[in-house]
Amino acid sequence: MAPLDALLGWDEDTTAEAYAAFTRDFPMYAATSRDLAHRAELTDGSLVVDLCGGAGATAEAILELVPIDAQVISLDNAAAMQRVGRFTLADPRLSWVTAPAEDLADHVPGAADAVVCNSAIWKTDVPQVFAAVHQVLRPGGRFVFNIGGGFAGVRHPDETSERPGPSLNTLIHQVAANDYGYAPPPTTKATPKLPLDAVTEHLSVAGLTVLDTEVVAQHSTMAEKKAWLSIPVFARPDGEFTHAQRMDILDKAYSLTTPDTTTVTSWLVVVAQRPRELR
Repeated sequence: MAPLDALLGWDEDTTAEAYAAFTRDFPMYAATSRDLAHRAELTDGSLVVDLCGGAGATAEAILELVPIDAQVISLDNAAAMQRVGRFTLADPRLSWVTAPAEDLADHVPGAADAVVCNSAIWKTDVPQVFAAVHQVLRPGGRFVFNIGGGFAGVRHPDETSERPGPSLNTLIHQVAANDYGYAPPPTTKATPKLPLDAVTEHLSVAGLTVLDTEVVAQHSTMAEKKAWLSIPVFARPDGEFTHAQRMDILDKAYSLTTPDTTTVTSWLVVVAQRPRELR
Protein backbone atom coordinates (compact mmCIF):
# COMPACT_ATOMS: atom_id res chain seq x y z
CA MET A 1 0.00 0.00 0.00
CA ALA A 2 1.03 3.63 -0.45
CA PRO A 3 2.84 5.36 2.42
CA LEU A 4 0.58 7.08 4.93
CA ASP A 5 1.96 10.50 3.97
CA ALA A 6 1.14 10.08 0.27
CA LEU A 7 -1.80 12.49 0.54
CA LEU A 8 -1.30 14.04 3.97
CA GLY A 9 -1.24 17.82 3.63
CA TRP A 10 -1.37 17.89 -0.17
CA ASP A 11 -5.17 17.94 -0.41
CA GLU A 12 -5.42 21.33 1.29
CA ASP A 13 -6.09 24.62 -0.48
CA THR A 14 -3.27 26.50 1.28
CA THR A 15 -0.70 23.93 0.20
CA ALA A 16 -2.06 23.71 -3.34
CA GLU A 17 -2.07 27.47 -3.82
CA ALA A 18 1.42 27.92 -2.35
CA TYR A 19 2.78 25.06 -4.45
CA ALA A 20 1.25 26.42 -7.65
CA ALA A 21 2.64 29.88 -6.90
CA PHE A 22 6.09 28.39 -6.40
CA THR A 23 5.97 26.61 -9.76
CA ARG A 24 5.08 29.94 -11.44
CA ASP A 25 7.68 32.05 -9.66
CA PHE A 26 10.68 29.72 -9.57
CA PRO A 27 12.19 27.42 -12.23
CA MET A 28 12.76 24.18 -10.28
CA TYR A 29 9.64 22.23 -11.22
CA ALA A 30 9.52 23.62 -14.75
CA ALA A 31 13.16 22.65 -15.32
CA THR A 32 12.83 19.13 -13.94
CA SER A 33 9.55 18.66 -15.83
CA ARG A 34 11.09 19.69 -19.14
CA ASP A 35 14.03 17.36 -18.54
CA LEU A 36 11.75 14.38 -17.95
CA ALA A 37 9.49 15.26 -20.86
CA HIS A 38 12.42 15.43 -23.28
CA ARG A 39 13.72 12.07 -22.07
CA ALA A 40 10.28 10.54 -22.71
CA GLU A 41 10.60 11.27 -26.47
CA LEU A 42 7.08 12.64 -26.87
CA THR A 43 7.18 14.22 -30.34
CA ASP A 44 5.10 11.40 -31.84
CA GLY A 45 3.07 10.58 -28.75
CA SER A 46 -0.71 10.37 -28.91
CA LEU A 47 -1.39 9.53 -25.25
CA VAL A 48 0.85 10.56 -22.35
CA VAL A 49 0.23 10.24 -18.61
CA ASP A 50 1.47 12.80 -16.09
CA LEU A 51 1.55 10.59 -12.99
CA CYS A 52 1.18 12.30 -9.60
CA GLY A 53 0.76 15.45 -11.64
CA GLY A 54 -0.18 17.88 -8.87
CA ALA A 55 -1.15 21.31 -10.18
CA GLY A 56 0.08 20.62 -13.70
CA ALA A 57 3.70 21.82 -13.93
CA THR A 58 4.78 18.60 -15.63
CA ALA A 59 1.65 18.42 -17.78
CA GLU A 60 2.52 21.88 -19.10
CA ALA A 61 6.00 20.69 -20.12
CA ILE A 62 4.48 17.62 -21.79
CA LEU A 63 1.96 19.72 -23.71
CA GLU A 64 4.83 21.76 -25.17
CA LEU A 65 6.24 18.63 -26.83
CA VAL A 66 3.33 16.41 -27.86
CA PRO A 67 1.49 16.79 -31.19
CA ILE A 68 -1.52 19.07 -31.42
CA ASP A 69 -3.90 16.11 -31.50
CA ALA A 70 -2.34 14.23 -28.56
CA GLN A 71 -4.12 13.50 -25.30
CA VAL A 72 -2.48 14.10 -21.89
CA ILE A 73 -3.90 12.73 -18.65
CA SER A 74 -2.76 14.29 -15.37
CA LEU A 75 -3.54 11.91 -12.52
CA ASP A 76 -3.18 12.90 -8.88
CA ASN A 77 -4.79 11.91 -5.58
CA ALA A 78 -5.12 15.48 -4.25
CA ALA A 79 -8.26 17.22 -5.47
CA ALA A 80 -7.07 20.58 -4.14
CA MET A 81 -3.96 20.46 -6.30
CA GLN A 82 -6.03 19.69 -9.37
CA ARG A 83 -8.53 22.46 -8.63
CA VAL A 84 -5.66 24.95 -8.78
CA GLY A 85 -4.29 23.27 -11.89
CA ARG A 86 -7.57 23.45 -13.76
CA PHE A 87 -7.77 27.16 -13.03
CA THR A 88 -4.24 27.95 -14.23
CA LEU A 89 -3.78 25.44 -17.07
CA ALA A 90 -6.60 25.18 -19.57
CA ASP A 91 -5.82 23.07 -22.63
CA PRO A 92 -8.34 20.90 -24.52
CA ARG A 93 -5.73 18.16 -24.83
CA LEU A 94 -5.43 17.83 -21.04
CA SER A 95 -7.69 15.72 -18.83
CA TRP A 96 -7.57 15.74 -15.03
CA VAL A 97 -8.17 12.51 -13.10
CA THR A 98 -8.34 12.49 -9.31
CA ALA A 99 -7.14 9.06 -8.22
CA PRO A 100 -4.22 7.31 -6.51
CA ALA A 101 -1.20 6.47 -8.63
CA GLU A 102 -1.75 2.81 -7.76
CA ASP A 103 -5.10 2.94 -9.63
CA LEU A 104 -3.52 4.26 -12.82
CA ALA A 105 -4.67 1.34 -14.99
CA ASP A 106 -8.31 1.97 -14.06
CA HIS A 107 -8.24 5.45 -15.58
CA VAL A 108 -6.17 5.23 -18.78
CA PRO A 109 -8.36 4.47 -21.81
CA GLY A 110 -5.68 3.00 -24.07
CA ALA A 111 -2.03 2.17 -24.60
CA ALA A 112 0.08 5.14 -23.47
CA ASP A 113 3.18 6.23 -25.32
CA ALA A 114 4.76 7.46 -22.10
CA VAL A 115 4.21 7.84 -18.37
CA VAL A 116 6.09 10.71 -16.70
CA CYS A 117 6.36 11.22 -12.94
CA ASN A 118 8.14 14.23 -11.41
CA SER A 119 9.19 14.33 -7.76
CA ALA A 120 6.70 11.85 -6.35
CA ILE A 121 7.35 8.20 -7.15
CA TRP A 122 8.82 7.46 -3.70
CA LYS A 123 5.52 8.53 -2.10
CA THR A 124 3.66 5.66 -3.77
CA ASP A 125 3.48 1.90 -3.42
CA VAL A 126 6.32 1.51 -5.90
CA PRO A 127 5.87 -2.16 -6.94
CA GLN A 128 2.13 -1.64 -7.46
CA VAL A 129 2.64 1.55 -9.46
CA PHE A 130 5.34 0.02 -11.63
CA ALA A 131 3.02 -2.89 -12.43
CA ALA A 132 0.25 -0.45 -13.34
CA VAL A 133 2.63 1.53 -15.57
CA HIS A 134 3.55 -1.66 -17.42
CA GLN A 135 -0.14 -2.37 -17.90
CA VAL A 136 -0.92 1.00 -19.50
CA LEU A 137 2.21 1.45 -21.63
CA ARG A 138 2.24 0.31 -25.23
CA PRO A 139 5.15 -1.94 -26.20
CA GLY A 140 8.11 0.39 -26.61
CA GLY A 141 6.49 3.06 -24.44
CA ARG A 142 8.66 4.92 -21.96
CA PHE A 143 8.38 5.42 -18.21
CA VAL A 144 10.45 8.40 -17.05
CA PHE A 145 10.70 9.53 -13.44
CA ASN A 146 13.06 11.06 -10.93
CA ILE A 147 13.89 10.42 -7.28
CA GLY A 148 15.25 12.99 -4.84
CA GLY A 149 18.88 12.36 -4.04
CA GLY A 150 18.21 11.79 -0.36
CA PHE A 151 15.61 9.12 -1.11
CA ALA A 152 17.83 7.47 -3.74
CA GLY A 153 21.04 7.74 -1.72
CA VAL A 154 22.91 9.65 -4.45
CA ARG A 155 24.74 12.97 -4.56
CA HIS A 156 25.90 14.86 -7.61
CA PRO A 157 29.50 16.15 -7.41
CA ASP A 158 28.17 19.72 -7.49
CA GLU A 159 26.28 19.07 -4.26
CA THR A 160 29.31 17.69 -2.48
CA SER A 161 31.52 20.69 -3.29
CA GLU A 162 32.23 23.09 -0.46
CA ARG A 163 29.36 25.40 0.48
CA PRO A 164 30.05 29.07 1.21
CA GLY A 165 28.13 28.71 4.48
CA PRO A 166 25.60 26.58 6.38
CA SER A 167 22.52 25.32 4.57
CA LEU A 168 19.14 26.92 5.18
CA ASN A 169 17.96 23.72 6.87
CA THR A 170 20.90 23.89 9.28
CA LEU A 171 20.10 27.50 10.11
CA ILE A 172 16.43 26.61 10.63
CA HIS A 173 17.39 24.05 13.26
CA GLN A 174 19.72 26.52 14.94
CA VAL A 175 17.05 29.24 15.13
CA ALA A 176 14.44 26.75 16.33
CA ALA A 177 16.79 25.59 19.08
CA ASN A 178 17.68 29.12 20.19
CA ASP A 179 14.19 30.65 20.02
CA TYR A 180 11.88 27.72 20.69
CA GLY A 181 13.96 25.22 22.64
CA TYR A 182 13.81 22.78 19.75
CA ALA A 183 15.78 19.58 20.25
CA PRO A 184 16.33 17.84 16.92
CA PRO A 185 16.18 14.05 16.92
CA PRO A 186 19.52 12.23 17.17
CA THR A 187 21.38 12.19 13.90
CA THR A 188 21.55 8.73 12.38
CA LYS A 189 22.77 7.61 9.03
CA ALA A 190 19.65 7.48 6.88
CA THR A 191 19.00 4.40 4.80
CA PRO A 192 18.01 5.38 1.26
CA LYS A 193 14.31 4.73 0.76
CA LEU A 194 14.54 3.93 -2.94
CA PRO A 195 18.10 3.28 -4.15
CA LEU A 196 18.83 2.41 -7.75
CA ASP A 197 19.26 -1.32 -7.13
CA ALA A 198 15.78 -1.47 -5.57
CA VAL A 199 14.34 0.59 -8.42
CA THR A 200 15.91 -1.71 -10.99
CA GLU A 201 14.57 -4.79 -9.20
CA HIS A 202 11.04 -3.37 -8.96
CA LEU A 203 11.09 -2.41 -12.64
CA SER A 204 12.31 -5.85 -13.66
CA VAL A 205 9.59 -7.59 -11.65
CA ALA A 206 7.02 -5.33 -13.33
CA GLY A 207 8.31 -6.29 -16.78
CA LEU A 208 10.01 -2.95 -17.50
CA THR A 209 13.56 -2.50 -18.78
CA VAL A 210 15.94 0.25 -17.64
CA LEU A 211 17.23 2.24 -20.62
CA ASP A 212 19.20 4.93 -18.81
CA THR A 213 19.93 6.40 -15.39
CA GLU A 214 21.66 9.65 -14.51
CA VAL A 215 22.37 11.63 -11.36
CA VAL A 216 21.68 15.28 -12.17
CA ALA A 217 22.10 18.50 -10.19
CA GLN A 218 19.40 21.12 -9.80
CA HIS A 219 20.90 24.55 -9.11
CA SER A 220 18.84 27.17 -7.35
CA THR A 221 19.27 29.97 -4.81
CA MET A 222 18.61 30.57 -1.15
CA ALA A 223 15.63 32.69 -2.19
CA GLU A 224 14.13 29.77 -4.10
CA LYS A 225 14.88 27.41 -1.21
CA LYS A 226 13.07 29.76 1.18
CA ALA A 227 10.03 29.88 -1.10
CA TRP A 228 10.00 26.09 -1.31
CA LEU A 229 10.19 25.74 2.47
CA SER A 230 7.29 28.19 2.78
CA ILE A 231 4.95 25.59 1.24
CA PRO A 232 3.15 24.04 4.24
CA VAL A 233 4.02 20.41 3.46
CA PHE A 234 7.72 21.25 3.17
CA ALA A 235 7.97 23.64 6.14
CA ARG A 236 10.55 22.83 8.80
CA PRO A 237 11.38 21.82 11.45
CA ASP A 238 9.29 18.77 12.27
CA GLY A 239 7.58 18.60 15.62
CA GLU A 240 4.89 20.51 17.47
CA PHE A 241 5.08 23.83 15.65
CA THR A 242 2.33 25.88 14.07
CA HIS A 243 2.82 26.99 10.50
CA ALA A 244 3.18 30.58 11.73
CA GLN A 245 5.99 29.50 14.04
CA ARG A 246 7.72 27.63 11.24
CA MET A 247 7.49 30.72 9.04
CA ASP A 248 8.95 32.85 11.85
CA ILE A 249 11.85 30.41 12.15
CA LEU A 250 12.31 30.37 8.38
CA ASP A 251 12.37 34.17 8.14
CA LYS A 252 14.99 34.43 10.88
CA ALA A 253 17.13 31.68 9.34
CA TYR A 254 16.86 33.23 5.89
CA SER A 255 18.01 36.60 7.26
CA LEU A 256 21.33 34.94 8.07
CA THR A 257 21.92 33.96 4.42
CA THR A 258 22.76 35.70 1.16
CA PRO A 259 19.66 35.35 -1.08
CA ASP A 260 21.55 34.72 -4.32
CA THR A 261 23.83 32.06 -2.83
CA THR A 262 23.68 28.96 -5.02
CA THR A 263 22.16 25.80 -3.56
CA VAL A 264 22.32 22.38 -5.19
CA THR A 265 20.04 19.36 -4.94
CA SER A 266 20.67 15.97 -6.52
CA TRP A 267 18.21 13.84 -8.44
CA LEU A 268 18.34 10.32 -9.81
CA VAL A 269 16.62 10.24 -13.20
CA VAL A 270 15.45 6.89 -14.56
CA VAL A 271 14.28 6.07 -18.08
CA ALA A 272 12.59 2.69 -18.45
CA GLN A 273 10.62 1.04 -21.22
CA ARG A 274 8.05 -1.64 -21.77
CA PRO A 275 9.90 -4.03 -24.10
CA ARG A 276 8.77 -4.17 -27.70
CA GLU A 277 6.92 -7.32 -28.67
CA LEU A 278 8.90 -9.93 -30.57
CA ARG A 279 7.61 -10.78 -34.02
